[in-house]
Amino acid sequence: SKAEMRHTCRGTINLATANITVEDSCNFIISNGGAQTYHLKASSEVERQRWVTALELAKAKAVKMLEESDDSGDESVSQTDKTELQSTLRTLSSKVEDLSTCNDLIAKHGTALQRSLSELETLRLPAESTEKIKQVNERATLFRITSNAMINACRDFLVLAQTHSKKWQKSLQHERDQRIRLEETLEQLAKQHNHLERAFRGATVLPASAPGTGGSTKGTTAAPGLAVGQRAAVVRTGSNISGTSSDISLDEQYKHQVEDTKKEKRTRIPYKPNYSLNLWSIMKNCIGKELSKIPMPVRGERGRWVGAGHPRIPPFLPLLPFQVNFNEPLSMLQRLTEDLEYHELLDRAARCESSLEQLCYVAAFTVSSYSTTVFRTSKPFNPLLGETFELDRLEENGYRSLCEQVSHHPPAAAHHAESKHGWTLRQEIKITSKFRGKYLSIMPLGTIHCIFHSSGNHYTWKKVTTTVHNIIVGKLWIDQSGEIEIINHKTGDKCVLKFVPYSYFSRDVARKVTGEVTDPTGKLHFALLGTWDEKMDCYKVTMGAGDNGTEGRQRPHEAEDSRMLLWKRNPLPKYAENMYYFSELALTLNAPESGTAPTDSRRRPDQRLMEEGRWDEANAEKQRLEEKQRISRKRRE
Repeated sequence: SKAEMRHTCRGTINLATANITVEDSCNFIISNGGAQTYHLKASSEVERQRWVTALELAKAKAVKMLEESDDSGDESVSQTDKTELQSTLRTLSSKVEDLSTCNDLIAKHGTALQRSLSELETLRLPAESTEKIKQVNERATLFRITSNAMINACRDFLVLAQTHSKKWQKSLQHERDQRIRLEETLEQLAKQHNHLERAFRGATVLPASAPGTGGSTKGTTAAPGLAVGQRAAVVRTGSNISGTSSDISLDEQYKHQVEDTKKEKRTRIPYKPNYSLNLWSIMKNCIGKELSKIPMPVRGERGRWVGAGHPRIPPFLPLLPFQVNFNEPLSMLQRLTEDLEYHELLDRAARCESSLEQLCYVAAFTVSSYSTTVFRTSKPFNPLLGETFELDRLEENGYRSLCEQVSHHPPAAAHHAESKHGWTLRQEIKITSKFRGKYLSIMPLGTIHCIFHSSGNHYTWKKVTTTVHNIIVGKLWIDQSGEIEIINHKTGDKCVLKFVPYSYFSRDVARKVTGEVTDPTGKLHFALLGTWDEKMDCYKVTMGAGDNGTEGRQRPHEAEDSRMLLWKRNPLPKYAENMYYFSELALTLNAPESGTAPTDSRRRPDQRLMEEGRWDEANAEKQRLEEKQRISRKRRE
């Protein structure tokens, strides 16, 4: 049962691809071709045959479900389909009747055979012959059991098909009606869109009747909510019609959208297209490339192809270039900026009078940077050399941030953030990785600095090792493991965080993090406990009367009264699963903003095309940019 799987399950095997073989009278084997093999033993030959029969039936069902999921389409059900379905059911019914007749004959002849064998057993025959007759009798019994199981399965299948056929037809007809209504709605929306575009075009190309009237300005403010692609089309059309509008730059056309964005941050992006990928379309793009530069894709969950280098990696990992099908519409620099999602932890830390309490909040901030990695199954765009990303949140949240890609081989990024609430954060991140067959270990290099202005406390730490499991086969999942040592270089206070690696045999909660905050003498003051994907708690530790201060130490679970919640992960936005599992902050990072540098990630055309769902164009643009960067690098060398 599913409940038993949590603590007693020895493993799982996919029956659809499994081989079931009988070893001897009581033993049989289930294998998937070498990676997994299970030897099972029954108490008798009859029990073994019952198990083998049940597993074979379950395997057939699994294979059928797999084929149905692969072949499922969205074709509507016509009257011909209904007739064909009824005809198929009649044919199945006829075949089951034939099988039933055969079963009766088998039972009849089998009974006669067993009767004859029983009579032979009563005769005075040599001991060897009697044993042989007994074995034949057992084989006949097993044959009857197997045939009866087959007939019962066929009969159950027919009853199920007859029971659900009307329900299936009704559901399919409902889907067809829904599809027709949706098509009608889309047609109406297209007409409204066309009408709005014409109206907006007429407003933007009005000639200026008199100097200073500002006709163009009124036209552009008329519809600040139009999408970027629509506005760009308007500019091109206007430049062909009116000399006045051709003088309006693209930045000016963006101006009002940008102002609107500053007032209210966007809460959604276009939904991720449901593109199917096949292996050949991926591999043909790798022809002629150096093999060491190709991040080979592997099978991921639900059969999707994903890049072997990424899925669910933390926001600091840059990757090799590949098709945008494996990307999310954010740059690596934007993912790095997501470390600031829980900036309020540093704001609170800046207000702390005690450096030890401040260290607790810094530790919680360190853990919070990993919370975005649980659901994110796509990799960010690898930044071009010199690419930047600036995030100005001084008015809303009191901080501003700047990232830059400072090296391409090896990839390295520099990040600087400062807050009016009294702290500065800076980091430089490089990556080294090792592929170990079944998993990929990613070791971030570089140091993170956090400085609080009023106290002068200067903290440093490094990131832990990230491991991506099931690279070759199975469902991909990520784990964080190792230790983070956070040091206050002014006071000597220290916090050691331990990220516990996942273990199948452990009873501990998954993704567990523990920590201890000590002063320069090594005396423990606070204990931290939580998980890197949900929350972190803090416990004040009091000492007993022990001579060395450790014998009487109070355990964290004994200090429940002193427990304080340091950090809790924010819930994901509604429909986040359709928007790459972006957080509220991530949804705003690629929105156009005024005053950004020409090198800003928001201006990357391949990234923008991908966000708009134009993946084929994004792929072509991504290849163009990367080839341009390679040529530039060769020139520099």
